Amino acid sequence: MNINSKPRQKSTVSTASLPDIIFMLLIFFMVTTVMKTFDGLKVQDPSANKIEKLENRKNVIYIWQTKDGSVCVDDQTLSNIDDVSEILKFKLESSVDPGKMVVQFKSDQNTTMELIQQIHTECREANALKLSYAAKKLSN
Repeated sequence: MNINSKPRQKSTVSTASLPDIIFMLLIFFMVTTVMKTFDGLKVQDPSANKIEKLENRKNVIYIWQTKDGSVCVDDQTLSNIDDVSEILKFKLESSVDPGKMVVQFKSDQNTTMELIQQIHTECREANALKLSYAAKKLSN
């Protein structure tokens, strides 16, 4: 006895709606993502005649210092200024390319040179030798 079987049709999944789904996911993630901005401390930037922008902001460690001596490193407010070198050492060791790391220093315009010198000493101890100072453009 010969049984003839009917040829089966292969079922395929339609991929016509796949680009729409991917586009919707892309829009969702773009809308819900929050870009990180540093709050830091409230400092009044000093003025300068010649200002250059940092080219690459990915390899930057931000330090804020107020005139009363409060210090903040990348949104971490420190109770003791001596902790700056430890945090800088950790950030430099954990970075992919420590040679390209730049320390962006924002100090209040009324900060004494003694407080600024303490931060310089802490940066030297951490071997963070590339310093950049933040200032606003001097208005004529």
